[in-house]
Amino acid sequence: MVFKRSLKLTKIKVNNIFKVSDKSEENNENLEYVETFRKNDEGLPMKSAQYFEDTEQVAVKLKYEKPKEPNWIFRRIYILTWIRHYDREKAISDLIAGITLGLTIIPQSIAYAALAGRTSEYGLYTAFIGSIMYVFFGTIPQVSIGPTSLMSLMVLQYCYEKPIEIVIVLAFLAGCVELLMGIFQLGFIVSFIPSAVTKGFTTGTSIIVALCQVKNLLGVKLKGIPAPKAFFENIQLADAVVGITCFMILLSLRQLSSVTFKNDTLTTRRLKKLLWYISISRNALVVFTCGLIAYLWIQRSSLEAIPITLSSKVDSGIPTIKLPPFAFVHNNRTYVFTDICRELGSGIIVVPIVAVLANVAIAKAFVKDGILDASQEMLTLGICNVAGSFFSAMPTCGAFTRSAVSQASGVRTPMAGIYTGVIVLSALSILTPYFQYIPKSSLSAVLIAAVIFMVGLYAQSHKRKNIFITVNSKQVDLKPLTELWKTNKKDFISWLGCLIVCLAAGVEMGLLYGIILNMIFVLLRLGKPKLEVSLKKSNNLIYVHIKPMSDIYYTGVEMIRSEIRSACFLYRNDFPIVLDCSRFMLFDATFLEMLNAVAKDLCKNNVLLILQFYPDKHKKFLNENINIRFTNDCVVSELIVKA
Repeated sequence: MVFKRSLKLTKIKVNNIFKVSDKSEENNENLEYVETFRKNDEGLPMKSAQYFEDTEQVAVKLKYEKPKEPNWIFRRIYILTWIRHYDREKAISDLIAGITLGLTIIPQSIAYAALAGRTSEYGLYTAFIGSIMYVFFGTIPQVSIGPTSLMSLMVLQYCYEKPIEIVIVLAFLAGCVELLMGIFQLGFIVSFIPSAVTKGFTTGTSIIVALCQVKNLLGVKLKGIPAPKAFFENIQLADAVVGITCFMILLSLRQLSSVTFKNDTLTTRRLKKLLWYISISRNALVVFTCGLIAYLWIQRSSLEAIPITLSSKVDSGIPTIKLPPFAFVHNNRTYVFTDICRELGSGIIVVPIVAVLANVAIAKAFVKDGILDASQEMLTLGICNVAGSFFSAMPTCGAFTRSAVSQASGVRTPMAGIYTGVIVLSALSILTPYFQYIPKSSLSAVLIAAVIFMVGLYAQSHKRKNIFITVNSKQVDLKPLTELWKTNKKDFISWLGCLIVCLAAGVEMGLLYGIILNMIFVLLRLGKPKLEVSLKKSNNLIYVHIKPMSDIYYTGVEMIRSEIRSACFLYRNDFPIVLDCSRFMLFDATFLEMLNAVAKDLCKNNVLLILQFYPDKHKKFLNENINIRFTNDCVVSELIVKA
């Protein structure tokens, strides 16, 4: 409770246990008046007030003591905290969610592997190991670790036309960096990347992914960025028809989950649930149908007779465990570890930071009670990537779309990842020979239909708002863009600048641009803090009140000195100066020199300086000036009269 007015509270003692009451009860022999204290206008108790006597403090602390943290083994191997309470009800819920997520992650993995320029099995390897490892170490049941459009784009940028071994080593190195970030609790680094930059970065990434897939959607086989004339001349009609048709079907199936019925009956509820399952399984349905049609076509004629472009042949079988290839030979060239690091360059740092940024954002969106162990999420992500490199996986992180599917499916614990991993493993062992029949244009349609709804500023979810990626909205909502311009132009500049730089110079440069730009904004804010200067009246005595509206560090002391001088000049040194020191964050030498200099100047003009809420421990460092007064909760006019 925040007290805006002065309020008296009374402590009473009942059976040797102190309690707090809003008023003392009269005519009661068991009640002993202990202490009355007064709160000031800011709702802060006087420093002299003591709430409990030492003899009774222990009893009260036991009642309100913070729960002990679990043993570090339970906090790090997180499955140990919830597996003891796992029951049949949770198992059934996780089974349904795991199967649902498996139907979603398989086509996505195939598509994201194609986006990264790799064959389908590498996306499935990533999905399998990410789902399994998160069960043991993950803290958020809804989070789905696996291939994502963001990580696939990072792989494409840093490993384009490079051997697959470099991609695997990138996953290992990214995991090591993430592990170090978790061990040293470097989660605060994410705080330096503001939400506007994150949203601009995500929007830019989504547009890049969509533009990269337009060629495959329309069957254009030209490399690089073709001229408009050459692009349209090389469109393959069959691929374009398949791709556009799949895209329109995906958008239509997406709308099924929002269908409502006038009558709420058992039949309509079941029908709504069926439509929802069809909606979230749309990727699998489209990919499976296109692959089946292509397979039957080839069986009746031949592979050369089919007019559409199909996926590459996929190696069948379960992934084998082996060390990451720190040295290998490719095209008569020997790569050693230093050569691989040289090929990856800044990707060794950028990829894990982007992965942590995305994963922590997802965890924050779905965490219960707002309590998130960011360090554990970093450790888990690092373990998933390091372990994935032993199974030939690509770099991985959490995905908003799949996490939203898990939430809607009623997931209860991370155990759902076991069922998802089993489904992916089954696909690897049984279905991989048939992945080569999947049309490339259908995979491009899946990717574009997924990322087009990531373009925007805020989530338009009916359950969760202000998530930086839209996960449940049924249409792209650009209204927040105009609202951002009206409310905060600096954030709009950050968002727009990050988006443009991402599109023009690459995603890592866009992210770096956004971080640097916002650091400049922070420095400008520290150098020019907002101050409220006003005339106030207390008991017919007028004084100038200067109150900082933001935290003040040494960078803002000159601004304070300038405002005091301006106020004295404006009011011709007729009124005393009251400086509110409650927002002073660091009383270093720069602060003390400023206060002493200001007091000396005011003394020459016979102006009183009153420091409000100035800490007692720092008073001794000020020079003895007859025109300095201190106050915390007493009336300012009393000090002026005494002076």
